[in-house]
Amino acid sequence: EMAKVIADEFFGTSKALIQMDMSEFMEQHSIAKIIGSPPGYVGYQEGGQLTEKVKKRPYSVVLFDEIEKAHPDMLNALLQILEEGHMTDGKGRKVDFKNTIIVLTSNIGAEDISRDKVLGFKIDTEGKNVDEAYERMRERLTEELKKVLRPEFINRIDEVVIFRGLDEADAVRITKLVLKDVQRRLIDRKVRLSVSDQAVKLIAQKGFSDEYGARNIRRKVQELVENSLSDLLIEGPKGLEHVKITRSGKVLKLTPS
Repeated sequence: EMAKVIADEFFGTSKALIQMDMSEFMEQHSIAKIIGSPPGYVGYQEGGQLTEKVKKRPYSVVLFDEIEKAHPDMLNALLQILEEGHMTDGKGRKVDFKNTIIVLTSNIGAEDISRDKVLGFKIDTEGKNVDEAYERMRERLTEELKKVLRPEFINRIDEVVIFRGLDEADAVRITKLVLKDVQRRLIDRKVRLSVSDQAVKLIAQKGFSDEYGARNIRRKVQELVENSLSDLLIEGPKGLEHVKITRSGKVLKLTPS
């Protein structure tokens, strides 16, 4: 989500995001997927998944997700981008990355963050300095990062950002943001959607967990809200102008008007 926001802010659209899942590049030969196969090999004409996308959209955010899972040869290829601002594809052509923003994500140290519960903030906000808690965690996780990534790779990264763990209040705020997107889409159909605070809280509770954070909230909004809305728009009364969502125990209630 952060990478989408960066793409939207810098390049005017969240579509300017190129996402590469590093769990797909754990084998040595998988680097061909990124840069394309060399001449004489299968897939030579297709080009690389990354290099072709950057050629088509040179102004973009390139997200390498779960970088610790990438094969060392993949990291060497990324180092070329970070050092020289370009990548050589399978055809020997230099693909310019100078107008891209590179974002790397990692789950290194996730257990530490979970164990300290919200980056130690819950402990430190009760009487200690939050910035000090953040800096301590940052130093610990940077040391963990050095065990996985070579020093020359880490030295090419402008900033290491540690995200604090989410709590239930964050889950409610995220749920509201996701619901706003649904509301915007309904406005195009001249239908107004209102959701009670208790209904929002129920969706947040169902979509949030300590283990996975807020990852399932969007899925829960689709399951609990969007699917029911679709049925209502198709089968509901003609001239529908407003739908109100409230909470009834452990379920949501949709009331058309």
